[in-house]
Amino acid sequence: MPAAYPGPPEPPRGPGVRPPFPAPPSEGRTARLWLGLGVAALAVLLCCGGGSVALVGFAISGSEAISEQAQVVVGDYFEAVREGQYGEAYSLLCDEAREQETRAEFERRISAEPEIDSYQVGEATFGIELVVPVDVSYAGGGRDSLRAELAQDSQDASLKVCRVS
Repeated sequence: MPAAYPGPPEPPRGPGVRPPFPAPPSEGRTARLWLGLGVAALAVLLCCGGGSVALVGFAISGSEAISEQAQVVVGDYFEAVREGQYGEAYSLLCDEAREQETRAEFERRISAEPEIDSYQVGEATFGIELVVPVDVSYAGGGRDSLRAELAQDSQDASLKVCRVS
């Protein structure tokens, strides 16, 4: 009769005895987990923070570009009026202003106003309307502070002068 299989041998007991298989490491497990989570959180923060900074930068540079374009358009308009190039000044008006007044009416009205000697274009302000202040000196000796209101052209998206008051 064959002998019965007794099973695996019992591991030795006592201090300093090695187990028959390696035990999984138990120390440092949570430290590595928290280190990994911290690195991932830092990466997410840098990506989102960098995106927010870029978005703010684009908004600031965009508003500066619009302000600069507004100042150029207003400067071109007043230069054309000062030089007596009323057709050029009329071409810088928005559609709404052109609908209210024909080119001939515009030329008649502008030529009857005091002659501009010099002008100083100020900083554009944004609100409900885009407004650029202009300090004007007239050839006859007067001074005036005017406001040029601008709007975006529907055809080419450039800025145009709608009203000077």
